[in-house]
Amino acid sequence: MDMDFAEIAYIASTWVLPAVLAITLHEAAHGFAAWWLGDDTAWNLGRVTANPLKHIDPFGTFILPALLIASPLPFVFGYAKPVPVAIHRLTHPRRDMVTVAAAGPCCNILLALVSALLLHLAVLFPETLSIWLQYNLQHSILLNLLLAVFNMLPLPPLDGGRVAVGLLPNFLAVPLARLERIGIFVLLGLLFLLPYVGRKLGLEINLLQWLVWEPVRWLNGVFLQLGGLG
Repeated sequence: MDMDFAEIAYIASTWVLPAVLAITLHEAAHGFAAWWLGDDTAWNLGRVTANPLKHIDPFGTFILPALLIASPLPFVFGYAKPVPVAIHRLTHPRRDMVTVAAAGPCCNILLALVSALLLHLAVLFPETLSIWLQYNLQHSILLNLLLAVFNMLPLPPLDGGRVAVGLLPNFLAVPLARLERIGIFVLLGLLFLLPYVGRKLGLEINLLQWLVWEPVRWLNGVFLQLGGLG
């Protein structure tokens, strides 16, 4: 049976706030870490804020996900406006860039933890509101874990790639850093094009499942248990 507008709106309302908070605070965390470590570029541009309008990229946040939802492709992908960081203004550029890059995923893990703990309080509200809050918090856990795990894949321009560049010895860090401009296309190819080609050849090659969904599924179960849900 097709869902009516009220059902669609209700379901959407349990995803929108968690998604906005997860993406907005992820980006703000990068800017705050940079400011804390000596670079006030993002601060001066008003990017160290919980205001989602400051972080929205019209194409990456709205148009691209909408096109993918309407397409037959089995995934949705989007992004926010990257927070600018002047690496040379950081107190210890290479070391501090690792902290700045890791700040976003760490913020998402913290948000997932807070959401799990708030599940214990959600049951104290009247039933209708309680159910709505529990859906929001469960979706917050899932989305924040997904953002954290995906962004920590060790390929620039993802946060994990920048962390890797800062931690690896130069002979490995330099060629990895050079992938910054094309890294997103390499990533999309590995995660989505490679499985498609594999299926055509009769092979099961699903890096997205192995590298992202499996860790997220396991972590989601752990955080739900922290929230009192089996």
